[in-house]
Amino acid sequence: MNDTAVQLLPCPIHDEGAGLMLADSKLISFERFTKTAVWPAYAGCIWALLYAVFVRFYQAAGGPIGMAGEPVDLEAFYMASYIAGVEIVLCGFILIGLVKPWGKVLPQWVPFLGGRKIPRLVVLLPTLVFTAFLLAHGVAGIVTKALYLGGVITMHFTGWSVLDAHSLALWDLLFYEPWFVIMGVLSGLTASHYAQATCGSLAAWRRNTIYYLIAVFLLTALMVYMIIDQFAR
Repeated sequence: MNDTAVQLLPCPIHDEGAGLMLADSKLISFERFTKTAVWPAYAGCIWALLYAVFVRFYQAAGGPIGMAGEPVDLEAFYMASYIAGVEIVLCGFILIGLVKPWGKVLPQWVPFLGGRKIPRLVVLLPTLVFTAFLLAHGVAGIVTKALYLGGVITMHFTGWSVLDAHSLALWDLLFYEPWFVIMGVLSGLTASHYAQATCGSLAAWRRNTIYYLIAVFLLTALMVYMIIDQFAR
């Protein structure tokens, strides 16, 4: 009787251990993916080039598609769009460098510095900052534009002489902000690949990844608050 009763009792320790093993298995799968996969860098570069050429350079040349109105200072808008396009192209090629040997060691043809190892933080830190901005910008934009279109909040957009606010919000919600999110994901996966390739401690990578995700979440919440505070007045 006692032996049978013991066999029928649940074992929460075993269940908890199984849950931890499952979570650890998923984490290991993610680590293996980011360590071996280089395609996010190429996909991110293509994604950046497409946006730079067909959105930023197109609008800098006066293209009307994607424009929900007319800016107050049209020339300044064209210049800002062109500069943003150039920066996005550069960021796209930087992602390629994170998965190539010349992203870790300068090529021999570089004057005075050829063959020298690039400090990992010089490459990794700007990429992580860029990734955090992309993700926070995209998610915050989607949340606030959805709230605006749903009538939950009101927003007043400045800098436009003529504007269809509903159209602007739709373009942001369905096109511009999703680009930021997708670009942020591809950039983050590429940064994770580079971090694992240049860092010998797996425990440090895991710990820093958790800290980074928390920071991105807090930055996103802050941006949502700032957007609502600035444009909902």
